[in-house]
Amino acid sequence: MDDQTWMAERFEAHRHRLEQVAGRLLGSGSEAGDAVQEAWLRFSRSDLQAVENLGGWLTTVVARICLDMLRARRSRREEPEADTGAVVERVVPPVDPEQDARTADAVGIALMVVLDRLAPAERVAFVLHDLFDIPFEDIARIVDRSPVAARQLASRARRRVQGAGRNADPELGSDRRLVEAFLAASRQGDLAGLLAILDPDVAYRADAAAMKLGSPPEARGAEAVAALFKGRAQAATPVFIDGSLGIRVAPHGRLLLVIRPTIVEGRIVDLEVVADRATLAGLTLDELPG
Repeated sequence: MDDQTWMAERFEAHRHRLEQVAGRLLGSGSEAGDAVQEAWLRFSRSDLQAVENLGGWLTTVVARICLDMLRARRSRREEPEADTGAVVERVVPPVDPEQDARTADAVGIALMVVLDRLAPAERVAFVLHDLFDIPFEDIARIVDRSPVAARQLASRARRRVQGAGRNADPELGSDRRLVEAFLAASRQGDLAGLLAILDPDVAYRADAAAMKLGSPPEARGAEAVAALFKGRAQAATPVFIDGSLGIRVAPHGRLLLVIRPTIVEGRIVDLEVVADRATLAGLTLDELPG
């Protein structure tokens, strides 16, 4: 048996589950087929000697492909027309309507409608955990968050799914007030105010691009993190980042970096600073409602 045949057989053993994962993440049988095919292409080019859990590895690959597809789909929904600046919605017809109909039956039309309202990272975290029981440690690597943040994404998505049609999530309003208070304390140099908002064991970390801008790579503890933010945040505003509450730093209107806080029980427990241009380009930033 040649290597290609051996790899094909190993991949086929996992194809059904991969199609299930992609179908529920994307809500489209035709797009799910594309995602699985892309996963096969990546699998066929990979060195798998170090892979201990092939099923988990393939699931991670498919989930990341689906996350990219969801982000691309969302960015296509609203694009300004070159001449008028009007917002138009682009609808791409499915490649296989019958296959998409079968996927809708399997997932449930009502659930698909609600899932389409979630931000991509929320959708991925919720579907992978609640429908496929994938641990948050694994989901965190897929959505590029901490395990605590991945849990928060799934929790918020779950509340939105369960509360579809109800009033806005009260916890979101509370978190928004907390982030706004954090930014106000930062701008005013209010050290006591920052300490009141930060968890005593809060963790701060920055990516390599943020470090080049002068951010330290990491810090731990409320006093150390409060000292970093004291007197800063002059160009920072709260926004939704992939459906979760975050902070955009855009001096003179130019996006410089984002800060992704994780809030647990009314305290900020984690702050992640992202300035990498490729990563920023893949994020969905939405204004908060007035």
